Amino acid sequence: MSRILITSALPYINGIKHLGNLVGSMLPADVYARFQRQRGQDVLYICATDEHGTPAELAARASGQDVEDYCREQYEIQRDAGARFGLSFDHFGRSSSPANHRLTQHFAKVLEDNGLIEERTDRQVYSVDDERFLPDRYVEGTCPHCDYEKARGDQCDNCGRLLDPIDLKEPYSAISGSKNVEIRETRHLYLLQAQMQEKIADWVASKPNWPQLTKSIAQKWLKEGLRDRSITRDLKWGIPVAYEGKARPGFENKVFYVWFDAPIEYIAATETWADKNSGDWESWWRTDKGADDVRYVQFMGKDNVAFHTVSFPATILGSQEPWKTVDALKSLNWLTWYGGKFSTSQNRGIFMDQALDLLPADYWRWHLMANAPESDDASFTLEHFASVVNKDLADVLGNFVNRITRFCIARFGEEVPSEGSYGDAENALIKELDERIAAYTDNLENMEFRKAFTELRAIWVAGNEYLQVAAPWTTIKEDREKAAASVRCALNLIPLFASLSRPVIPFTSDKMFAIFGLDPESASAWPKDAKTALSFLKGGEKFAPAEVLFAKIEDDTVEEWRQKFGAE
Repeated sequence: MSRILITSALPYINGIKHLGNLVGSMLPADVYARFQRQRGQDVLYICATDEHGTPAELAARASGQDVEDYCREQYEIQRDAGARFGLSFDHFGRSSSPANHRLTQHFAKVLEDNGLIEERTDRQVYSVDDERFLPDRYVEGTCPHCDYEKARGDQCDNCGRLLDPIDLKEPYSAISGSKNVEIRETRHLYLLQAQMQEKIADWVASKPNWPQLTKSIAQKWLKEGLRDRSITRDLKWGIPVAYEGKARPGFENKVFYVWFDAPIEYIAATETWADKNSGDWESWWRTDKGADDVRYVQFMGKDNVAFHTVSFPATILGSQEPWKTVDALKSLNWLTWYGGKFSTSQNRGIFMDQALDLLPADYWRWHLMANAPESDDASFTLEHFASVVNKDLADVLGNFVNRITRFCIARFGEEVPSEGSYGDAENALIKELDERIAAYTDNLENMEFRKAFTELRAIWVAGNEYLQVAAPWTTIKEDREKAAASVRCALNLIPLFASLSRPVIPFTSDKMFAIFGLDPESASAWPKDAKTALSFLKGGEKFAPAEVLFAKIEDDTVEEWRQKFGAE
């Protein structure tokens, strides 16, 4: 049994996440975690809300709430949405946790002791009307590169370039809208990433099996040369710039930058998990405490890759302490809404809570993972969503389960028939299934999700094609035993399909197991071979009529959704 540590990029606290956020990190991580658990591996899947930084303060201000109360409320909303979507976190924490406070301050201390942090004087935007310095997203204005008029101080959403707030043209306060701003001097702590250039480059080079997207982003940053990065901000909400309860002189009104503390929450959340479950967090994270045998896998959208291949490794490696670093980093491109961006303010796109109000989670899980944005950005459209659901889930999987259970009840009763032996048709099916299950397993192991779910659909199709070849409704007229054997074989495909489908459509998998009164936890072990799987039900087992697993999505429903969610 292997130990596999899985983390997905922390979702920002400011509001429920949209489908693109879901498929960009949390959902693929969940699929991979479920798959490895079914194979008997010791899996720890960790995630948390990312609660610090200007987005949290701005969102709290807009909602008229204290930022701490706002974050507490939003955490519960996100935790509930994740649970309803079947995200099987072992722990879903908060970056505002006491453990993250302590660990972030610890890393800052050891990095400074190692000569990798220094104080510098910065020129920063100051709002005279707001009487405060404006970090990053508190400043908006016109991008100096593409002239986009709503660029944020840290990044332009139009051209994607990272920015410095003082470079914006016509800057103004995102708090009050005031243009009465000026540049003043302030002190900040800098992580000296430039000194880590060679060490980070060697570390990235030691990961030749990373996906091309991950490698290309990391290498781009390394080729351009690592730059020293400020790790503090003039904010009230965040982790104080302190150590062992004592604030750093001159930094009493500053906090650590969210991109310094957020990745450290992976470790802190594991510590919180351990505290609640009598676990040993250090055995997952410290190589001197047993983490040498852990395989660490991260999942994230491409916009987070640079921070996880450069900035967080600079923290971990720069500490010179025996921390576990990532082994595999699965990055994904963006999911767009009809080719454009999801937008809450403009009512464009479907968000997690809205999706669950429309249809059960498995409809969305299947479509998102079968069409995951791996090789390039992918455009989500309601028309394509309905087409995939209707063809794959309703016509192929749902139809098979409904068809064979109804036929068996009509001709053999609510009991798996025991007569007859398997013949050529069954042996041919077993051969095809062995080949496809092996390919499916390899693709999931390699986190090639689109390829994996193409294979899974082909496995479902193989069941339908077998049923057409065996044709028990015809065979029963001349050879009841042969018909019985083919029905038993087809019924055995249901728990096999349930096991293979469980990583991606877990709720439906449970329904398929329930047909035979099987406990999903004990029955869903990953199949060793098709012959064994198709002999699982020996005959005589009682079963219940199957409910309709998936309802088709009608054209008028799609049009209704188009109007509601801004499909243009």
